[in-house]
Amino acid sequence: MTSWRDRWQHRYATEPWLFGRAPNLYLRSLGCRLPRAGRALCLGEGEGRNAVWLARRGLAVTAVDFAPAALARARSLAAEHGVAVETIEADVARWRAPEAAFDLVTLIFLQLSPDERVPAHRAAMAALAPGGLLVLEAFAKGDRLACGPRSDDSRYDEAMLRADFAGLEILELLAGTVALEEGEGHRGPARVVRLFARRG
Repeated sequence: MTSWRDRWQHRYATEPWLFGRAPNLYLRSLGCRLPRAGRALCLGEGEGRNAVWLARRGLAVTAVDFAPAALARARSLAAEHGVAVETIEADVARWRAPEAAFDLVTLIFLQLSPDERVPAHRAAMAALAPGGLLVLEAFAKGDRLACGPRSDDSRYDEAMLRADFAGLEILELLAGTVALEEGEGHRGPARVVRLFARRG
């Protein structure tokens, strides 16, 4: 039976720039509120589009993903733009970042099962330095539209995120339908939930 990791590795190895080369639109929309110095951690980063964008803005970025083909693309994209991105091959459901070490943590369309989600989210929260910011966008529970997981098991809602990130100051928590244009992997209408929060 093919593992979840192997399926993603195959997709990244055979489908060029699955989610495009431009940064996630929600992350980019927060640009004026994000730090331009310090350390950033991108969890489940895939091909590096967000990590490279953050590095170009002046951050020291660490990108974590379990698919080596995705991380190879991330390094290639970073080299193309003349920036450095540290890459770590690891399963974010089990890997633990240094605590209180990052000024920004991103989780962009990270699909985790219920037993993986809570510990991964708690670890992401613990990785934030005092005053650090967290940005999350995920597919929301409900009827599936053009893209996203077919099962509700790896989709989130606002109540789940409030519980998972209890202790952070929520600056923005939104849910609704958006039109995604992020490569061939995210194209068309989708139900999403978005969180922007700060560690006190």
